[in-house]
Amino acid sequence: MSRAPIRTSLIAGVGVLGLALSACAAETDGDSASGGDGGAKEVTIAVPSWVGAQANAAVAAHILEEEMDVKVDIKQMDEPVAFDALHGGKADAILEDWGGVPKKEELYVEEKKTVVEGGDLGVTGHIGWFVPKYFADENPEVLDYENLNDFVDDFKTSESGDKGQFIGAAPSYTTYDKHLIKNHDLDYKILPTGSEAAQLKEIQRLYEAEEPFLTYWWDPQWMNAQIEMVEVELPEYTEGCNEPAEKTECGYDTLMLQKYFNADFAENGGEAAEFLKNFQWSTEDQNEVASMIAGEGMAEEDAAAEWAAEHEDVWKAWLPKS
Repeated sequence: MSRAPIRTSLIAGVGVLGLALSACAAETDGDSASGGDGGAKEVTIAVPSWVGAQANAAVAAHILEEEMDVKVDIKQMDEPVAFDALHGGKADAILEDWGGVPKKEELYVEEKKTVVEGGDLGVTGHIGWFVPKYFADENPEVLDYENLNDFVDDFKTSESGDKGQFIGAAPSYTTYDKHLIKNHDLDYKILPTGSEAAQLKEIQRLYEAEEPFLTYWWDPQWMNAQIEMVEVELPEYTEGCNEPAEKTECGYDTLMLQKYFNADFAENGGEAAEFLKNFQWSTEDQNEVASMIAGEGMAEEDAAAEWAAEHEDVWKAWLPKS
């Protein structure tokens, strides 16, 4: 979710393992991963843990493999590790960045120039604090963060003690919640959920019981098609207002999610690189695939194939022009 926003968390070491196992064109001896024209015939895509990012990679991999005869290796790794992988040639692309690792972007994109921008994904990302609509309808004052301490009793649980409970995000997601709670003297305790799947399961349970809850939440999020949430108004985001993070008093930014590539792949990846530069779809498209994966339990490959079969007009525009 870095997804700023931002998105199942990884066990310790997965990102490192992903780096050890990855193989991309930039490191391949004798250009064996390249086609005759020098274009990449193998592509490694770094995928953050949230299901939206998995949907991006699954669809991109399906088209690359089925339509362009390019082998795709998908490696799950958090955004900080993904940028290290792009820099070191262990990955070729990350298709959804939420701007949560500005120091690494500055180092690799602006200073070392080993990573380059790959263009907009086409999806707008936003993170915030949300409550269910049924609670907001009865308690409209809750939608102003300055009134949250008046609702501590409503949000108390056995785990939060005498404080209100705030449902937190997966540990790999970009959050400023603990700083916001502290800096605004809010009487709340963050409930760590451990993963996107665990957070969604808890929210579904509370929502079905029509119980009040306050949570870190974001869009795009496939579950938004099934539940109605209303955002709590936090202080307006302005450029640099969350730097340093410990001083954060503002809300989260709304941003167009970005793609990033290994610089060598972007320049020499041929049609595979051109395809990923062209890859751009809507929030609705992403949520459709994410819902099949997380909501219906479909395999990522099957969800991608089904979406591709029904949206040929969308993905054909991504193919390189011959």
